[in-house]
Amino acid sequence: MLFFGSGECARCQEFAPTLKDFFKRLTDEFYVERSVQLVLLYISMDTTEEKQEDFLGELPSRCLFLPYEDSYRKELEVMFKVEETPTVVVLRPDGSVLSLNAVEEICRLGPGCFQNWQEGAELIDRNFMMNEEFDEHKMRSITDPIRRIKYMVEKKKGDGYEEEGEEEKGGQGRWG
Repeated sequence: MLFFGSGECARCQEFAPTLKDFFKRLTDEFYVERSVQLVLLYISMDTTEEKQEDFLGELPSRCLFLPYEDSYRKELEVMFKVEETPTVVVLRPDGSVLSLNAVEEICRLGPGCFQNWQEGAELIDRNFMMNEEFDEHKMRSITDPIRRIKYMVEKKKGDGYEEEGEEEKGGQGRWG
């Protein structure tokens, strides 16, 4: 989540406790058995470092931030069409936009909107599903298919093991 805001903005001041509670209820293991993988990045639109530091004190302690003088701030504002503050842009794990401004949704639904985001992004997390909900193969995690490709060992002819669909003359079983 990218939070565009400023300590000088009255609406941001009002929204900060709601955002802090929202983030805490999803990531603090006091509230949930398994915290979600959620990152909050504050894009500071403050005019001074002091105002930025004061406002950061009102945000969750694990909140990351882009300093007020950072040159990428303007690029991000244009990229995500930020026209007002506060604005919370919700991104999928692949970086594509799920919501251009989720402030109203966070205020209205609270932590429940995270499930809507997961469903909207079509994320599958095996830890939240029953075994019978899987079709043919079992995944350990959402990254399991990538891990399988990354660690696949290429089999070479003549090494005593069969290739896909072929069996070596030695008749030995398939390796791996």
